[in-house]
Amino acid sequence: MIRIRTIKEALESKELEPESELELFSRNLDLSAVIPGVKETIAGVKKRGDAALLEYTEKFDRVRLKDKAIEVELEEIEAAKMSVDDDTFRSIEASATAIRNFHYRQKRRGAWLEEFSPGVFLGEKYVPFDVVGAYVPKGYFSSALMCVIPAKIAKVREIVVCTPPGKDGHADQVTLVAADLAGATRIFKIGGAQAIAALAFGTETVPRVQKVVGPGNIYVTAAKIALREEGIEIDFPAGPSEVLIIADETANPEFIAADMLAQAEHGESSQAVLLTDSERIAADVEREILATADGKRLKAKGEGNDEDISQLQSQYQHQHWILTGASIDECIEFANKYAPEHLEIIVRSPLEVLKSIKNAGSVFIGNYSPVAAGDYATGANHVLPTAGYAKLFSGLDVDHFMHRITLQWLDKEGLRQIKNVVVRSCKVEGMEAHARSVEKRFLHESQERQQ
Repeated sequence: MIRIRTIKEALESKELEPESELELFSRNLDLSAVIPGVKETIAGVKKRGDAALLEYTEKFDRVRLKDKAIEVELEEIEAAKMSVDDDTFRSIEASATAIRNFHYRQKRRGAWLEEFSPGVFLGEKYVPFDVVGAYVPKGYFSSALMCVIPAKIAKVREIVVCTPPGKDGHADQVTLVAADLAGATRIFKIGGAQAIAALAFGTETVPRVQKVVGPGNIYVTAAKIALREEGIEIDFPAGPSEVLIIADETANPEFIAADMLAQAEHGESSQAVLLTDSERIAADVEREILATADGKRLKAKGEGNDEDISQLQSQYQHQHWILTGASIDECIEFANKYAPEHLEIIVRSPLEVLKSIKNAGSVFIGNYSPVAAGDYATGANHVLPTAGYAKLFSGLDVDHFMHRITLQWLDKEGLRQIKNVVVRSCKVEGMEAHARSVEKRFLHESQERQQ
């Protein structure tokens, strides 16, 4: 059912205790149930390569790939382009353009050096990875754009996409079009933990990558975390999607309800939370959610689909929290503790609230900034940390596809200025050879003075 209470009551509720499975803050990923199977899959791919990929694809995806057709060939991509209607293709192009425009603004200077003190030049050089892997869940073409375009802007040489095959043995047609348009260099029809393992170790067909990015289910996430021990880097762990909304009297309750209901499409484990200082907004949003659920339920009942009715009961009620606070400040404090993947701020002075926000994956401001807009068309990245990881990680961006090298260039006078500090520090730490490496450069000057 929809949970409605004050923020104080919610925080004091046993549903918020760490041991409770229902607690609002318990979005940390419990991977214990899947880790043994995931590790077995990883070991199989590491040992048997492509043969294991074909076996696991048949076992987990119920798909037998013909003629060991793990990689998507050019002919299949061209066929996908022909199958996608013009309106869909134009939408993909528009999304790709917006994503490029935003992520180009993130790109670092290739290298820079500045004189910080006379004769001491410091700087940085940003170097793209050579090969990265992007995991794209089945049917989520937008994630192909979000993962591949920033890598392309970073100038990654090879961008490898893995996406699960459909029952016909082909990858999702729209996903293929999006990945190709974004700049993927190779695409493979494999999913799940086996795809992550293939990217981590490489197989006869799949190249080994340096980093794996992209969203996925619990098996994909478990594999990403487990494979960090094997020397593969990842973007960040993630769990079910979530939205938290801070709203006051100026918010439109119909819009809020629509955004909370949209979140339910991600599955039963996703969460939608409303924080408001208005009892009226809380009541109106509840009414909208229940009215929508009733309407959907009546439609399903009229069609005689009991299974849909049961699913709607869960989808439209189980994941929704409506919490009222004494003030917007109380709502902000709660939001920072929750650290949502998506945060909507729908208040009279949103920029004032924004100043106090510390933890969020992406922030959507105002009545006309639904999460769905960011998922597809604004250009900001929708691959974001969930489960409270927004306290520690940033969403996917161009920097994820590069590593940084610091640069230091000193001339003789620059070194002379800091010589005594360096030598003294070396000797305090007992690093006599370090000290001599500096003194050596001025030894002839000392000898000349002695003469």
